[in-house]
Amino acid sequence: MMNEDVTTESPSPVSTLSRPPRRVPAATWALMGLAGLLAVNWFLIPTFFEIQLREGNFYGSLIDVLNRGSNGVLLAIGMTLVVATGGVDLSVGSIVAICGAVVAIVLTTTSVGIVVAIIAGLLAALLAGTINGVLVSWLNIEPIIATLVLMVAGRGIAKYISGEQTVAVPAELARPTLDYIGNGHLLGLPFPIVIAASVFVVTLCVVRRTSIGLLVESVGANPLASRATGINSLTIKLAVYMFAGFCAGLAGLIDLANIGIADPTNAGALSELDAIFAVLVGGTALTGGRFSLSGAVVGALLLQTLMTTLYTWGVPSDIAPVPKAIVILLVCLLQSTTWREYLARSMKGGRR
Repeated sequence: MMNEDVTTESPSPVSTLSRPPRRVPAATWALMGLAGLLAVNWFLIPTFFEIQLREGNFYGSLIDVLNRGSNGVLLAIGMTLVVATGGVDLSVGSIVAICGAVVAIVLTTTSVGIVVAIIAGLLAALLAGTINGVLVSWLNIEPIIATLVLMVAGRGIAKYISGEQTVAVPAELARPTLDYIGNGHLLGLPFPIVIAASVFVVTLCVVRRTSIGLLVESVGANPLASRATGINSLTIKLAVYMFAGFCAGLAGLIDLANIGIADPTNAGALSELDAIFAVLVGGTALTGGRFSLSGAVVGALLLQTLMTTLYTWGVPSDIAPVPKAIVILLVCLLQSTTWREYLARSMKGGRR
């Protein structure tokens, strides 16, 4: 309420209205981190930005980042929708290994052909995602516990399928379909980039051009209220875990096609953590609700760019996770309104 002793003209009613703070897009801080990292490379590694065109295909460090980051992008897309419902999926790395093992074994021990082998691998990944969804939605088990079960058991399943050894796919069986998936090009770009980009565009259209995205956010923001309005939260949760399993299956297929070997021990190892990091860096909170697919993609590319940069600088692979964790922490601090307000107050105090 205004003081009655004030004789100046009272402001218009519009000016007295409190304006809500402008909401910064979720992907902004991840984009800033990626831009900063690219700027460092611009000055320290000028060749990082060199792109060559050979036989109609593009090559260079940036293309390698997109190519190697395709798996991370796929996992981050699936993880984003899971996190948006208030859950988490720790089993995607194991699902990567399961899919690769199934495709390799079916291809090397039967004569059904590459197409059937690929379908079998993706169905196995979809089944694994379905199991997670049933445990979380129908049996009401905490997501971190439910997916931890498959994270541990899934790796053992992959080893059992492959006979506890790596399975190499002979070149004559891999050509041309499997080779093309891992090392082929379309429109000058590596085919894994095309797969990841296609999944991203289709998913973005589905969640933003239909009511599905709103339903996912509603379930994550307030499960009780969404259930009271008639939203079938059980079906939504089941669907997002199935989709996350499918995305992990695609990543496992690309991993197998890229190296031609199914490695149940190392395939997808710790990739679930990178996927969660990408989602968080991209601006999606673990508490569920609002999510950003674009932010998750940028977060995945940020992590891949960082790792490529560190390896280019000659940083050993055992030490590389340390600066990666520091960068992730810095980006998450930038996302924190509390931290930004603290910095703003500190800067104002310093000027005085």
